[in-house]
Order: sequence, then structure tokens, then C-alpha cells
Amino acid sequence: MRIITALLIVFVCFTSINAVPTPHNSASVGDFAKTVLMPGDPMRSKFIAEKYLENPVCVNDVRGIQGYTGTYKGKRISVMASGMGIPSASIYSYELFNFYGVENIIRVGSIGSLSDKIGLKDIIIADRLFSDIDFSRFYPNISDDAYKCSELLLEKAVSIAKEQNLKLFVGPVYTTLFFYDDSKLSSKYASQGALGVEMEAAALYCNAYLAGKNALAICTVSDIPGTDEELPSKEREQGFSKMVELALEIACQLED
Repeated sequence: MRIITALLIVFVCFTSINAVPTPHNSASVGDFAKTVLMPGDPMRSKFIAEKYLENPVCVNDVRGIQGYTGTYKGKRISVMASGMGIPSASIYSYELFNFYGVENIIRVGSIGSLSDKIGLKDIIIADRLFSDIDFSRFYPNISDDAYKCSELLLEKAVSIAKEQNLKLFVGPVYTTLFFYDDSKLSSKYASQGALGVEMEAAALYCNAYLAGKNALAICTVSDIPGTDEELPSKEREQGFSKMVELALEIACQLED
């Protein structure tokens, strides 16, 4: 009897943990496409859906984190915001990978440049990451590979960019917990080769690694930390067309 009771408890816990909708996502299974573009800003999610997708349907708006599914060049594609920072990105990417059957997430976000060779509106792809958080403290089975992007998605991004004569900077990126970098850790990681600093990619890459899925962070430079150079919020929301179009082309190839 005790064994049966224990099994029932495990079953209830398991099904409640994996049930959809979730506390953060009102979508049903099947509402998301296999590939999801993931900006941080919910308004950028809405803008991408309305500007680029045909017949976009809003499948989630819980807490204002908007998710849409539509088609682009005949391919079914979704866009879903992550919110700001590692904790928020961790929740949404985890649920998409593990509850909604998503196979590929492409972050289309903003980033601060840490290189004097990379300026405003330039595009950086994170092939690997430095981070404030040591995820191995929480996931003992994680390895250094968890901080690397999907080789499949990176290869497609570089190939498409070459066809479009689009300039990319590919290299390590620093994911921080802190927008205001009083600790000067950005300078430390810049000296180790980090091209830029952002706040979400480490959560995305580690969740992809643990789920056996694909992730890539494509980011447009929105500011130069330590200077007055920065883009206004409206341009961050609507002015990153080259990055978004690159991600959409990758998504189309994944649907072939």
C-alpha cells in the first residue's frame, strides 16, 4: 500500500510539473512551432510577429510575455519573449523546450559591445559564453559544452550571412545577472575575449544542452558600456531588422 501511495504521489507531482498550460504560459501543446525566435522585450515579440509573420496568432500573453505563431515564407514559425535576465529567460526557454516540444530557440536580443571594433547596430553571435552563474552548482551533469551554441544553427547563420553579404562578429559573450556593472566584471571578461555583454543567453544555452535541443544567440549592439553611446528604446524595439531577418531565414531552413 505504501508503495502504491508513493507511486501515486510521484505521478501527481510529475504530471503537475509537466502540465500545460503552465503558470507562465497559457498556450496549449502544438501552439508553438518547432523553431522559436526569442527577443527579451515583449513589445519586440509583438513587432516581429506583426511585421514579418503571416496570420500571426497570439498564443500567450501571461504577465505580458507575448508569444505568437504564424508563417514566414510558408514556414510555420513562432516568436516568444523571454523577459529580462537569466531567471526569466530560464523559465520561458525551459518550458518551451520541455513542455511544448520546441526544438530550436534563436535569441534575437540586444547586447552591449565590449570591443572597440564593434559599434552600434553591429551583430554579434555568441558561439560560447562566460557567465556570473555556475550552472554546474545546480545541475551536476552539466559540462562546459552547456555554454556553447548549437553548431547546426551557427553554421546556418554564417552561411546565410555570407549569402546576404551581412557582416557578423562571432565569438564569446558574457552573460551577466547585473545591468549596472559596478563590479567591473565586463572588463574582466572583455580581457578574456568577450565581444559583448547581455543578460539571457547562458540560461538559454544551458536549458538547450540539458534538453538535447538547439540554441543560438544573435544580438544587435544597442549600447557601448562606459560611454554615452546607446540606442533609444523604440529603436531597440523596432530597429533590429537585419538580425531578425537572419534569424527568420535560419528558421525557414530548419523547417525544410
